Amino acid sequence: MARRILLTVLVAVNLVLLFRIIWSDHGVIAYMNMQKRAAELERQLGDVDAKCLELSNEIRRLKTDRAYQEMVIRDKMNYVKENEVLYIFSDRTDVPQGAEDDEKKD
Repeated sequence: MARRILLTVLVAVNLVLLFRIIWSDHGVIAYMNMQKRAAELERQLGDVDAKCLELSNEIRRLKTDRAYQEMVIRDKMNYVKENEVLYIFSDRTDVPQGAEDDEKKD
């Protein structure tokens, strides 16, 4: 009888320990989730490092490369040299309002 009670207690303890190993906050499933999260964070860190390097290179070029400075100023700020004309086209095509009504009728 004592052996049976001891065996039942040991099986119950093993089941509790098994449950804790697999499904608790510090168990195998939580560990696997943390590994996935760590991999995602490392990927994000790599992306941020690459962006930081890219920005550092652009800063260095803006400080030292006169031709690059001129290109950026002309491209992003729409500056022109003397006797130049700048044409800025929008990305969308504007259709006159009357033409829209004519197209709907057809």
